[in-house]
Amino acid sequence: MIAMVDSSIGGRTHRMRRKVERELLDELLPSDHRAIVSRRDLQRVNGWLRHSSIMSRTLTGAFSGRSPRSIVELGAGDGTNLLRLAKSIAYRWRPLRVVLVDQQLSLSSQTKAEFKALSWHLEFLEMDVFDWLQRPYMEHCDLTIANLFLHHFTEEHLRRLLWHVARQTGFFLTCEPRRATFSLCGAALLRVAGCNDVTRYDAKISVRAGFKKNELSELWPAGIGWQLTERHAGLFSHYFEAQRIGEGRL
Repeated sequence: MIAMVDSSIGGRTHRMRRKVERELLDELLPSDHRAIVSRRDLQRVNGWLRHSSIMSRTLTGAFSGRSPRSIVELGAGDGTNLLRLAKSIAYRWRPLRVVLVDQQLSLSSQTKAEFKALSWHLEFLEMDVFDWLQRPYMEHCDLTIANLFLHHFTEEHLRRLLWHVARQTGFFLTCEPRRATFSLCGAALLRVAGCNDVTRYDAKISVRAGFKKNELSELWPAGIGWQLTERHAGLFSHYFEAQRIGEGRL
């Protein structure tokens, strides 16, 4: 299935097909100078999008009066998004176990030191997310998050990924690109912000692979026991959460 989006400009209706393409950053060696600069750009972009603040507000309410025992971040990358979230919410929660999963983790020594200062126990798993989700001895975690990660997958792979996530978590939360013409305009402005060619190219690909309306809700496993929330967040982002309301697991 290819999802469709309608957006109106000047009275005309345009349709943007969801299209998943390989991003340029994924093709470059980690040591490539353009890749290094692009990863720095992405840290700035994440700060501008304020996804950690959006997640923090949600989690403060969802875990009011209690603290999760474990958090998993899928597609954790350099860990800076979760670090921003941790700094904003750590004073409310007891020290907890954090599992970072990514095919290519790139945490700096400074990021690791800042997590350690918060007394959060980190585990680093550099592996394919599906290999981790389908591990033989699955264990339940209280909270699973993803940031700018799900848009890399086609609907077929997303359905499978979300099914595995739902089996082993009590709360799932993600912020993704919002698929809209306005978001493409925002991506074009990254040149003015000084972002390099890799970041600018990948931003447009990310928007075209992003989400709209209830597309992620429709891919979440059907059945009772979940409360789903899906909406746009800020100017350029799409928000989805799934909170377990029953005791049983899928």
